[in-house]
Amino acid sequence: MLIATRHDRLRDARTVLPVSVAIPVKNEAANLEHCLARLGRFAEVVVIDSSSTDRTKEIARAFGARIVNFEWNGKAPKKRNWFLLNAPPTQPWVLFLDADELINEDFCNAVEDAVLDDRFNGYWLNYRNYFLGRALRYGVAQRKLALFRVGSGLYERIDEDRWSGFDMEIHEHPIIDGLVGEIDVQIDHEDRRGLANWIAKHQEYALWEARRYREFTRDRSAYENFTKRQRFKYRNMVKWWYPWVYFLFTYVAKLGFIDGRAGLNYAFYKASYFQTIRLLVQEK
Repeated sequence: MLIATRHDRLRDARTVLPVSVAIPVKNEAANLEHCLARLGRFAEVVVIDSSSTDRTKEIARAFGARIVNFEWNGKAPKKRNWFLLNAPPTQPWVLFLDADELINEDFCNAVEDAVLDDRFNGYWLNYRNYFLGRALRYGVAQRKLALFRVGSGLYERIDEDRWSGFDMEIHEHPIIDGLVGEIDVQIDHEDRRGLANWIAKHQEYALWEARRYREFTRDRSAYENFTKRQRFKYRNMVKWWYPWVYFLFTYVAKLGFIDGRAGLNYAFYKASYFQTIRLLVQEK
């Protein structure tokens, strides 16, 4: 068992990082203890829970995390922004992790260096995806802007009152006032809930993306805050060639084929995900 036996467990002898780690969750008992077990160097750990019915809260308490319950009313702010505005971090920096994301000692050392650099108010983070039990070393890299100085920005707000069922920001990123850097050390993204859960989650994401695309065609004001990757995606996402180009890009150009069966299936499912978005947009 990875659960701590007492909440005042010993921290790493090295520097305690002036960072609040915020973990939004709902029924994440399968993943959460593995995530929390690696956070001993951070000054604060907060679990933002959406009324979980499994052992999520029990696990969070065992690790001494601050537990904040979030009940969404269907309007802004959503989970991450609500936390920043209503139950804010106690530390000058905040790191948002998902329960299925695992850090290591090298990442902690990189964060220690990053928060001492006065030039930057935020950092893009890099991730190593796991699929079918295997780490994917190649393919399209996942990136998120998930470490930033408290007070320097909020997650982009999307008017979803009429159509979204997600209580948390999904593919939105923070809009940061100031320079943004990058941490190269990868975070392991390893969901232990199985392939069926992965597929179901991406079906929900596809529906959200299709609805957001339709809203975007009506109101393009969000375009100015898009990253280059977002701009390319929303310009081309409903074109017939996009899923197939994505497959060739991640599997061939980005060497996904070296990851064997896992790399092939991951590239296939991601292409299928974009095809699903395209068909959903066309249907409406």
